[in-house]
Amino acid sequence: MLTQAPKGTRDILPSEIHKWQYVERVFADICKSYGYREIRIPVFEHTELFQRGVGDTTDIVQKEMYTFLDKGGRSITLRPEGTAGVVRSYIEHGMSSLPQPVKLYYNISAYRYENIQKGRYREFHQFGVEAFGSKGPSIDVEIISMLNMFFEKLGLKNVSLNINSIGCPKCRRAYNDKLKEFLSPILKDLCDNCNARFNRNPLRIIDCKEDRCKKLTAEAPALIDNLCEECREHFEGLKAGLDNLNINYNVDKGIVRGLDYYTRTVFEFVSSNVGTQGTICGGGRYDGLVEICGGPSTPGIGFALGVERLLLEMDSQNISIPEPEGAYIFIATIGEKADRYAERLVYQLRENGISAEKDVMDRSLKAQMKYADKLGVTYTVVLGDEEIESNRAVMRNMKSGEQKDVSLDSILDRLKNNL
Repeated sequence: MLTQAPKGTRDILPSEIHKWQYVERVFADICKSYGYREIRIPVFEHTELFQRGVGDTTDIVQKEMYTFLDKGGRSITLRPEGTAGVVRSYIEHGMSSLPQPVKLYYNISAYRYENIQKGRYREFHQFGVEAFGSKGPSIDVEIISMLNMFFEKLGLKNVSLNINSIGCPKCRRAYNDKLKEFLSPILKDLCDNCNARFNRNPLRIIDCKEDRCKKLTAEAPALIDNLCEECREHFEGLKAGLDNLNINYNVDKGIVRGLDYYTRTVFEFVSSNVGTQGTICGGGRYDGLVEICGGPSTPGIGFALGVERLLLEMDSQNISIPEPEGAYIFIATIGEKADRYAERLVYQLRENGISAEKDVMDRSLKAQMKYADKLGVTYTVVLGDEEIESNRAVMRNMKSGEQKDVSLDSILDRLKNNL
């Protein structure tokens, strides 16, 4: 057990890390171009934050959180998502006093005790964005357009946008009565979780993943058909904004999202590729969440994107991400004097931003050259006592086979000019 990662976790090895770094870089660049600033939040928070923020009736809080008592007897939970922690930070640091909207992005690991399957782990990674302070549909359009641009930059195909509105508390009060009226005759046939949610939050029943519950609730009244005038206008504004940017979308009345804090706009980007069908990214508006968590009344909207799920989708579409080149030059040495000289030369090269390697395993010259070939370096230089005394050496281009006799003092300048 000591030599195996815990179930539901995995190592991201050097052979694949370039894929992660690539999507992280593209995501961060797009966020910055939209005026979003990075935030970093703790891996764990007080459990109550997620109970209040994510919602007591959600699967996350009821079944999936990693919760423990610390040595001070406080209930602590590893973050199962990013929004609640960012909201807490927004409140704690008085960001409501900053010019609004406050626009933040993050790249985090998160933790949920759930069934393990392809692309789904108990430790997973998310890109996320949160925007606070704007209540109009323009910020909704902006956030969705960020994702649309991100997927375009990555070259993803067959990804569709589904949108819906789940209204505000005013809409839901009237809607809940209609929904309960529909659900009452079939309640006995629904799962235990759905029965528990009937009085607390019947909308959660529409989001149940049990097949029998899905079938029984397929004809349930849709919240989008029961919106108040203000929410209806907001949704029309969202659609108009997406139309203006030529972003295609489908109105999906069944999207409610799995977290209690959502209001009005909810959306998902979904893949239609065989083998990876499902949601790549989801998000929505949460106009009451800041207040629920103890802050001033503040509208907000955000999304979260699973990085493992994204990379799986890219792999299924054969989107190649070129591996970065290894060391640019390898200095092979013969003898202690040459080795000391190579230490100084390699340090100088690295100091000037040139990736350089030398032997640290006391290999023979033949073994050093084999190692350099495996590294895929562009240049090699062999140093021995004779080369040190004459201040000259042969620099070989490993790609073309071309060799040049050069002075040791000129190696740095030559390499800098070739970059």
